[in-house]
Amino acid sequence: MKDGNPKQQAAYQTIKDLNIFEDLHAYHPVLCGTIPIGVDVEESDLDIIMEVHDLAQFEKKLEALYGRLSGFKLKRKKIRGREVVKANFSAGGFELELFGQDQPVERQNAYVHMMVEHKVLEGNPALQSEIMKRRELGYKTEPAFCEALGISGDPYEELIRYGVKKGYLEEEESNGEA
Repeated sequence: MKDGNPKQQAAYQTIKDLNIFEDLHAYHPVLCGTIPIGVDVEESDLDIIMEVHDLAQFEKKLEALYGRLSGFKLKRKKIRGREVVKANFSAGGFELELFGQDQPVERQNAYVHMMVEHKVLEGNPALQSEIMKRRELGYKTEPAFCEALGISGDPYEELIRYGVKKGYLEEEESNGEA
């Protein structure tokens, strides 16, 4: 990202300026989403996922570090039966979402989806323009990939199945929740 396109460089600088990876290193933060793989649109945000075992402590830390930033919101909810914490705020011209759940980042859906999407693009760079056409029409990332690849069904589940089938993922990687 540091040496990527202008948006990736700006994202890198924003994350660095906020000291996110250093301040939250204990949670193994990973930037996921569309910006790292170059299929972002104007309103794409910076999604940083983390492995969090004590959600209450994590909430306090996020409030202390980022609570003063524009639009800061913190919420706890259940996703697919798993309790998660999400913090949203604006900084450096980006919307950021910090996401924590009690699961290694490599097994969270945001990470798994991004890895499959990256492998798909790596194997077929021309597909990027097809994905971008759909993204600019308002498609979310996973549905855009599934439509471009001719995959039907729930795009969030089917993209993972596709990744396993193509050998991009091991079976045990494919049950993430985020």
